Amino acid sequence: MGAEKTDATADHTSKGEFSDVSGHDGESLQGPSRYTLQRKLKNRHIAMISIGGVIGTGLFVGTANSLSYGGPIGLLLGYIVMGTIVYCVMISLGEMVAYLPIPGGHIKLAERFVDPAFSFAMGWNYWYDWAIGSPAEIAAAALLINYWNYTVNDSVWVVICLAVVVAINMLGAGAYGEAEFIFASIKVITITGLIILGIIIDLGGGPNRDRIGFRYWKNPGPFVQYNGIQGAKGRFLGWWAVLIQAAFSFIGTEIVAIAAGEAKNPRHTLPKAIRRVYIRILLFYIGGTLVIGLLVPSNNPLLVLNSGTAQSPFVIAIETAGIKFLPSIINACLLTSAWSNSSSSLYTASRAIHGLAASGNAPKIFLRTTRNGLPYVAVLFTAIFSFLAFMAVSKGAGSVFNWLSDMTSVAGLMTWFGISVTYLRFYKGMQVQGIDRKTLPYYTNLQPYAAWWGVVSTITICFFSGWSVFLEGNWNTATFVTNYVLFITWPILYFGARLYYGTKPIAAADMDFKRDIAEIVADSYEEPPPKNKMEAFWQWLVSMAALLGNF
Repeated sequence: MGAEKTDATADHTSKGEFSDVSGHDGESLQGPSRYTLQRKLKNRHIAMISIGGVIGTGLFVGTANSLSYGGPIGLLLGYIVMGTIVYCVMISLGEMVAYLPIPGGHIKLAERFVDPAFSFAMGWNYWYDWAIGSPAEIAAAALLINYWNYTVNDSVWVVICLAVVVAINMLGAGAYGEAEFIFASIKVITITGLIILGIIIDLGGGPNRDRIGFRYWKNPGPFVQYNGIQGAKGRFLGWWAVLIQAAFSFIGTEIVAIAAGEAKNPRHTLPKAIRRVYIRILLFYIGGTLVIGLLVPSNNPLLVLNSGTAQSPFVIAIETAGIKFLPSIINACLLTSAWSNSSSSLYTASRAIHGLAASGNAPKIFLRTTRNGLPYVAVLFTAIFSFLAFMAVSKGAGSVFNWLSDMTSVAGLMTWFGISVTYLRFYKGMQVQGIDRKTLPYYTNLQPYAAWWGVVSTITICFFSGWSVFLEGNWNTATFVTNYVLFITWPILYFGARLYYGTKPIAAADMDFKRDIAEIVADSYEEPPPKNKMEAFWQWLVSMAALLGNF
């Protein structure tokens, strides 16, 4: 499996549990097909996954709660701050995975550059994040379907959505890539069209000819006094309440790292994908929240997701403008985004647990794949947790979406924390070993400051994520548990693993920057010229996005 393992790496395999994948029954991850993930994700798959792969219910639906919590300015500022965090995490991750696009992504990188126990905690947290993310998206899908028919039991919609998601993932990475390409294309077209339509409606171009302008920024106002708390304190708390939901909207940006192990020509495609992250942050998230704040007043009762009659802010705005038929079309597009995100969640979680098994941190049965490289055991096991979406039947789709999205947000923030810590160790190792970062496939001049911002901001937001339950008369056990269970579990997993396996942090001088490089270089090649006009147009579009991303 490329270069032999260094003595430094061997020192951290004290009980054989954290040994490299080559120790599994004497067979390596690059060996028999039952252990092998195959590179089936094409350039266009990675490109679309990076631009629109996880745009979904967080932006289309979850912003309803955020607008009611923080008001239009609080919503916008919350997404801007979270956008800076995401960008810093992604350029940190991008530098590592472009250099080492290995199966397991940042989970395996943490094992190599931080500590096997850190990889253990990070891996199980990441698996949990996405395993819970899938039922959260399915609950959101049921909530969206209720727009048309509220009389049918939510269990019907849950079964249908779950069947579609599992079917896509059981067809393999190639089928997932094609489905995600189509779904992501629909989402990109939808959010772009909604932003343009929103501007038109705001300027009075709707059927009712009502020129809204910044009306709702004046009345009911730019901020919401959270929980009736007056003054700057109430406005600050309203803005802070936006952050945890904004995190849910951005969760999944790092999916390109997990996809790296199945990406064709990874050293060419991944740097381009990372450079496109800012497009999604600026155009889709910042632009989308700006338009939402202009079109819908923060006191609209339909914004409360657990009310049973909640709607997407975009649908509310289009209905208010008097545009017939279009709300149903938009709601259908939003429904495909929920399907897409649930599919992405199942895909990512299954690859995460496969990576855990490859590191010896999960049972070896999760390494089993079909001849086509599908980790079917990992997919089916993870799909079991999607049945949590059936809680929507008794508790209501809106409430279940809120609970699961809170848990996903905290787990996702802890993942970003782990990525940032891993990069700081990666950066230190490069320095100590005298490796010039400018020779890497991708690097930026913002490091290590960007990674430090990722570390400090994510841990701070997690620590205060459930602050609202401590307000007088506002205690909610479900909210407290969903916000803090993973925050508490992380250090237990990490220190427990360190004590049990007897590992210690890897010294910068002992970090292995050479293993797997030969295979990665062998998988790299120059992109062939376009065969037709459609391919030529796509390559031009991709190159323009990459070019803009360099600025």
